[in-house]
Amino acid sequence: MLHDIVKFCEITKTFQLANQLFKSSTSIGANVREAQNAESTADFIHKFKIAIKEVDETEYWLALCTELYDHTELSALKEQLIEIQKIINKIISTSKKKITS
Repeated sequence: MLHDIVKFCEITKTFQLANQLFKSSTSIGANVREAQNAESTADFIHKFKIAIKEVDETEYWLALCTELYDHTELSALKEQLIEIQKIINKIISTSKKKITS
């Protein structure tokens, strides 16, 4: 998905909107990567919670792009983002269960 967003941002790179979309979407992966080196389960969950916030922000920017631009790949990007959101939410909920067990 990130590759597709980067490609879309290259197409629309003259717009500030693309810059915001680029920043939030790349931050998702950066936070997931940071979680892999978490110091504790709580830290791991915290990093994934930040990643899910970035997913929400990316979803917002994609919605704005959909309103402003007629790019067919936007709906595919949104579908991919929803899948990532589901995966991250599942990781968070599973990790929280480990803490309470």
